[in-house]
Amino acid sequence: MRLFFVLTNPFFVIIFASKTPVVMIERFIQYIETEKRYSALTVKAYRRDMDRFALYMKEAYEVRDLTEVNTLLVRSFLVYLKDEGLSNRSINRMISTLKTFYKYCLREGLVRKSPMTGVRNLKLPKNLVKFVPESDINKVSFENCDDYTIKRDELLFEILYQTGIRKAELIGLKDVDVDDVESRIKVLGKRNKERFIPIGSELLRMISHYQALRDASFEVHADRLLLNDKGEEMTPYFVYNKVHQILEEVTSLRQKSPHVLRHTFATHLLDEGASLLAIQKLLGHTELATTQVYAHNTIEQLKKIHQQAHPKGN
Repeated sequence: MRLFFVLTNPFFVIIFASKTPVVMIERFIQYIETEKRYSALTVKAYRRDMDRFALYMKEAYEVRDLTEVNTLLVRSFLVYLKDEGLSNRSINRMISTLKTFYKYCLREGLVRKSPMTGVRNLKLPKNLVKFVPESDINKVSFENCDDYTIKRDELLFEILYQTGIRKAELIGLKDVDVDDVESRIKVLGKRNKERFIPIGSELLRMISHYQALRDASFEVHADRLLLNDKGEEMTPYFVYNKVHQILEEVTSLRQKSPHVLRHTFATHLLDEGASLLAIQKLLGHTELATTQVYAHNTIEQLKKIHQQAHPKGN
């Protein structure tokens, strides 16, 4: 803790300016929450990363003031993470956290130069995104009855597949976000960015029918479009579990999560001729490069088709 004396008339005022890791990290977290408006999940991950970084600096080098960390110490920390068995993807996320933290320190005048200068991300294997084949999607079926939970599960699945929205975006949907005049839904994405996604008349009909069943089932319920079995807001685990159960019945794909349906939405659109730019806007990606992974996916599919179908494909 550093002690500063400021002379005033007629008294001395003692001002404490703390640079302990706990205080610095807390201020940083407040910054990304209030000013950068990062999502709750991202904030949680950043806090976990910073706590791990601070602990390492304290135990390995007895460095308690994170503004005194240099590039060599950062590289030592990354090597330590690699030795601990972390994947390149996880280490890259840590690098991203530290870059954001020291950019904040530069802004606040706490450091003159970021120790992250020259620190580059590790190379990642070019794994293709996983998606559910259209033939498997067509196998999904629900009992034809007016049961609230069945209609809720069906609508949950169809919204994810037909719009490609994220799990958190699905949970946050409200009735007012459904525009049956313009045939679209309003989605509040990362960093509170709004986007509109068109939906078909059949999905609108499903939404309307479900809303009637929901309101008849719960006299008072949470202000959300989709609810759990008790009329409350769904949890991320609840949504994951529902999607997993549905996909378990139709596909052998190892990953059976809501995010796989997001990949499936994008891949199927691209296969049918949609442009990457259009898919980027629908998914809410800031950078087109993020969306281009689906193009690589389609190219690999074309290669397989060529090898199987062409006389000299092999």
